[in-house]
Amino acid sequence: MKPTESRETPPAAGGHRPGAPRRHAGRARGFSLIELLIVVAIIGIVAAIAIPNLVASRRAANEAAAISAVRTLSSAEEGYRATFGSGSFGTFPELVARQMVDPVLAEATAVNKAKSGYIYALTVTPDRATYCVGAAPATDFQGTRNFSTDTPGVIYLHTLDVANPPASTAGGTPLRN
Repeated sequence: MKPTESRETPPAAGGHRPGAPRRHAGRARGFSLIELLIVVAIIGIVAAIAIPNLVASRRAANEAAAISAVRTLSSAEEGYRATFGSGSFGTFPELVARQMVDPVLAEATAVNKAKSGYIYALTVTPDRATYCVGAAPATDFQGTRNFSTDTPGVIYLHTLDVANPPASTAGGTPLRN
């Protein structure tokens, strides 16, 4: 056999070699409708499993942030009383003026200004001898419990009362860490 000769079978009439796969001219390659529907169904199933878990995780994170904020406000009150208040507790504006709390937290007193899904209330008695900090979720999707603390600094859990922070620790159950 000469070096320029080939062992391959020459193409038959019409350009097709025997044994080679045939290509259909003009046929587009892609996914069928059934395959696309199966993929959409799988995505739907994954979303149905993942979204409730995501919402529950977000709610738990909001509650943890609310507990932390209530602790922060309680510590700020004790610090204010010991350093600036001459034995008296302060209001939100007084705590902000002394840079003892973040202004964003102090302004989170209405649903449209909620911080991490919770709104807060700080009640100081007229004689300034006691205080109560309350936290409530802005909507029922943001959290499942309300929180409060007062002069001893114990954090209490309360049943859900959306957008209505507790004004006292009465009726609450102490938080167990």
